[in-house]
Amino acid sequence: MEETNATSVTTRSVGMRYGMILAVISVVYFLILTLSGVDMTSGIGRWSSIIFYFVIIFLAHKNYKENGNGYMSYGQGMGISFWIGLISSVIYSIFFYLYVKFIDTSFVQMIKDKQIEEMQNRGMSEEQINQAMKFADAFTSPEAMFLFGLIGGIIFILIVGLIVSIFTQKNNPETSI
Repeated sequence: MEETNATSVTTRSVGMRYGMILAVISVVYFLILTLSGVDMTSGIGRWSSIIFYFVIIFLAHKNYKENGNGYMSYGQGMGISFWIGLISSVIYSIFFYLYVKFIDTSFVQMIKDKQIEEMQNRGMSEEQINQAMKFADAFTSPEAMFLFGLIGGIIFILIVGLIVSIFTQKNNPETSI
């Protein structure tokens, strides 16, 4: 009896594996940036992780095609991206919650201080800043950051998956009409 690889690879199995890889990379990258003192609220600290999303999704799609039947539809690419987003966002959000809640409790205050500084630089009055910070307090608790990180991570990785899947899809000509 000869085993085929085509049935052993699924969008979920590939997505979950690469989701865990992305989660580990994200955690390590966050720790490197944080310990290096890089500003996580703007510039390279805020947007550089997008590169990891593109690379991981591309590699996951490549793995799916190589270990499957050589083909991947657009929908299968999105399925892989969904699982990557779900798994990596859950793991990273749990890590981030634990980090800001128990390890570095000053992290949230540092973010708030930078927001206040930016508002002062824009010439906002103390009253406007206080009003804005009351509103921001609801979104900068560790629990809110967990929820927004989870939902935002899934949505953002799905958007990247939409783009990557355009270029990595390879439809099976036998099933095409």
